[in-house]
Amino acid sequence: MHKIGFDNDLYLKTQSEKIIERISKFGGKLYLEFGGKLFDDNHASRVLPGFAPDSKIRMLEKLKDEAEVVITINASDIEKNKLRSDLGITYDMDVLRLIDAFRGYGMYVSSVVLSCFEGQASAVAYQHKLEQLGIKVYRHYQIPGYPSNIQYIVSDQGYGKNDYIETSRRLVVVTAPGPGSGKMATCLSQIYHDSKRGIRAGYAKFETFPIWNIPLKHPVNLAYEAATADLNDVNMIDPFHLEAYGETTINYNRDVEIFPVLNAMFERIMGTSPYKSPTDMGVNMVGNCIIDDEVVCEAAKNEIVRRYYQTRCLVRKGQAHEDEVYQLQLLMEQAKVDASSRKVAAAAVQRAAETGGPAAAIELHDGSIVTGKTSKLLGASAAMLLNALKKLAGIEKEVDLISSHVIEPIRHLKVEHLGNTNPRLHTDEVLIALSICALSDENAEKAMEQLCNLRGCEVHTSVILSQTDTNVFRKIGVNLTSEPVYQTKKLYHG
Repeated sequence: MHKIGFDNDLYLKTQSEKIIERISKFGGKLYLEFGGKLFDDNHASRVLPGFAPDSKIRMLEKLKDEAEVVITINASDIEKNKLRSDLGITYDMDVLRLIDAFRGYGMYVSSVVLSCFEGQASAVAYQHKLEQLGIKVYRHYQIPGYPSNIQYIVSDQGYGKNDYIETSRRLVVVTAPGPGSGKMATCLSQIYHDSKRGIRAGYAKFETFPIWNIPLKHPVNLAYEAATADLNDVNMIDPFHLEAYGETTINYNRDVEIFPVLNAMFERIMGTSPYKSPTDMGVNMVGNCIIDDEVVCEAAKNEIVRRYYQTRCLVRKGQAHEDEVYQLQLLMEQAKVDASSRKVAAAAVQRAAETGGPAAAIELHDGSIVTGKTSKLLGASAAMLLNALKKLAGIEKEVDLISSHVIEPIRHLKVEHLGNTNPRLHTDEVLIALSICALSDENAEKAMEQLCNLRGCEVHTSVILSQTDTNVFRKIGVNLTSEPVYQTKKLYHG
């Protein structure tokens, strides 16, 4: 069993209480800018052992009777078919996914906002599509001089031109498919319109990382920098909070840089700004729920190393810049950890050297390492998967979980009828074959029952995996890294 470093129950309680407290501060109406992943924050669950990936949505679920959701999408992102790389879907499709997901938790999604709207044909078509689905849509326009020309922005020609979003509940959660969607601008536009209508409303920001009340170079905060290396986010001491209160708190560069502008907007809309620092705007209670700092530090260091390996693979694929690798090397130095600390990486590379072909390794929760090699029947990842399930189920290594009578027809189908050049079974094909064998074979059934015990295990492969294998490992819930090399010299890798 992995050690727990985070009290999730305490988090659900204190975080919802903090939001309710902030609503009261503004007289009963709060626009809450919600950043990060709501439904599946796997980064948080990795660096804060004990944090459930769905903690944030479960926390909001506690407030569902007094909350509504507004989803903002940048019209330019619709035009560009911007992709959410972790899901492989466009931002406009992700809005539909988010609506379904919120509704699945019984939460009320009141509308969608098209930000930076300039009459883009695809955005107009998207609005029509949403309205046909019964979803209210509002337009917020591109404002010249945003965000520096405050006098123009906070006027009838700036925010005043935007559609006013009709809301009915005291907590309005403003979220989006990804960064740059216009969440903050949506909140401020609403506060401007509310003030014109005599409605007192406030703004707060919900971000899980960086954690404001732990040290700047704490491994958890360094792990956040590692996760956002592509965005050039840098954690820093909040100078405004230090000046106002004499307290050292942590924020990130973009919030610190925009705060003077944001503060001036608040003063122009409300008369006085309710906040003295970017830290003041936040409602994050994560830092208060860390119960074992040693466990959390170790988990965060492991995450930084994983990010290093993942970024090296992205560079190899042409999807990241070499500078990001250098940045991650620096973060590893600051966290006093290096790539050699990843035991499964060394095991996979050693196994590949011994066999002369691709290999894979997995570290189980008891610390033991199981490997898999490439054979005529199975790819290395598929072999490792079966070997790990055998070990967990207490089945001897020599036992075949899948009969060759099952494997051969699948190989024949792949090569002779589906045109595949690789006859070896992928991880998904192996799991399907194993599930079929489990109907009549006791060992296969015992192995299948252990699949859930792979969640959270560490996996490393000696070559970059196919998208099929990568997707299977993501669904199983293992933490996957690879060496930045391909198995073949082909230019196209499916």
